[in-house]
Amino acid sequence: MRLAFMGSPDFAVPALRALHAAGHEIAAVYCQPPRPAGRGQKETPCPVHKAALALGLPVRSPARVRKDAAEHAAFAALDLDAAVVAAYGLILPKPMLEASRRGCLNIHASLLPRWRGAAPIQAAILAGDAESGVTIMQMEEGLDTGPMLLKGSLPIGPRMTTPELHDALAAIGADLVLRALAEDPPPVPQPEDGVTYAAKLTKEDGRLDWAEEAAALDRRVRALNPWPGTFFTQGGEQIRVLSAEPAPGAGPPGTVLDEAATIACGAGALRLTRLQRPGRGPLPAADFLRGFPLPPGTRLG
Repeated sequence: MRLAFMGSPDFAVPALRALHAAGHEIAAVYCQPPRPAGRGQKETPCPVHKAALALGLPVRSPARVRKDAAEHAAFAALDLDAAVVAAYGLILPKPMLEASRRGCLNIHASLLPRWRGAAPIQAAILAGDAESGVTIMQMEEGLDTGPMLLKGSLPIGPRMTTPELHDALAAIGADLVLRALAEDPPPVPQPEDGVTYAAKLTKEDGRLDWAEEAAALDRRVRALNPWPGTFFTQGGEQIRVLSAEPAPGAGPPGTVLDEAATIACGAGALRLTRLQRPGRGPLPAADFLRGFPLPPGTRLG
């Protein structure tokens, strides 16, 4: 089948590789343009761009496509059977959605209609959902509103982190999109009830509010690392919390309860197990506390 693949981050790479390995003809790979990255701010291609080059596939990385008639024409000229989209990062206009014979199939990392939007993996962990999954959706102009073709689900374990769930869902998505192309299942409209939205994350979403329950803060740490990261402010420094776990304890929210960095929350307590100061490397809590003491009774910001 003659395809275009449209994706940018690590989540999309397994699907690209699976389509290539299955023998599909990938006429073009679309992804976000290279961005400055690292200390030297060197222009760096995104993960899909790197994977496509490694596979010998042609890459296109337009900065915008929504109102670019030349891009619409170039896409139509590819004469595609279908386009596969996975976290591309640009909104596709109607001319591109309708250019290929089977339209655009989206690999969405949630069980639609739950968690439409930009950050469905993190949203599922933040909300304490018991399961997550992938939906292969026929794209239309609305935000993740198109009819569903296939679904695959998996349980969210009690200590599961976003990187773990991300990798599991990426693998499910790669398998499902191969099936969708091979089986051409009938589209099923999304139900109107049960719709939730996963908004785009910001740095401020990572601020830990000790007035929240420990269970909620634990989910926040598991959901928002590595990005945007979770943190508190102490001694004028923004301290990143890379991992934590609920622990016994009670006290005024934000109070350090013991020598093991157990912090009182609105209900219960949270033990910080891995931390990082600005400009320093990540450390287990015991090593971190030797250089940045948090004595019992300290109130954290």
